Amino acid sequence: MIKPLNDFIRLFNASLMLDENLVEKRENRYYLLSENLKRFINKDFLYAGTYLGETRGGILLPSFMFLTMIAETAKNKTYVDQKTEWLFVCGRDIFKKGVTRVNGSSDKNDFTLIMNVHGECIGFGTMTGALGEKGENVAVRNTFDIGDFLRREK
Repeated sequence: MIKPLNDFIRLFNASLMLDENLVEKRENRYYLLSENLKRFINKDFLYAGTYLGETRGGILLPSFMFLTMIAETAKNKTYVDQKTEWLFVCGRDIFKKGVTRVNGSSDKNDFTLIMNVHGECIGFGTMTGALGEKGENVAVRNTFDIGDFLRREK
């Protein structure tokens, strides 16, 4: 049942272990419950515990709480400066000059969590392989960022 969550965790070379007994799936949404809360929920709850994300078309769309949980053990992280952080949150890709540090893999098409100057996860993207190449300027393609929620509010 939690295969999509575990597959997503592995994208970032992380080692987050979820207790399958405490993960509840409702339709296409996943929730992490405490043992106490698990005893009190019924089968038709709307929301409970920590929302982890939902699947759409076989793809997991994570919550930011889930990304934060993954970030604690993830090896694939890209740190950016303050200006780049703002542009990323506005939906932009990350250019080489805005990258301050890369932990883990920076190979083309590898997934990486994007971390701001305070060490907070602000989204994720895929590496372009440009950090070691000349000519290519985009280092990370934006896949999902915390500004997505605000951009949907029109």
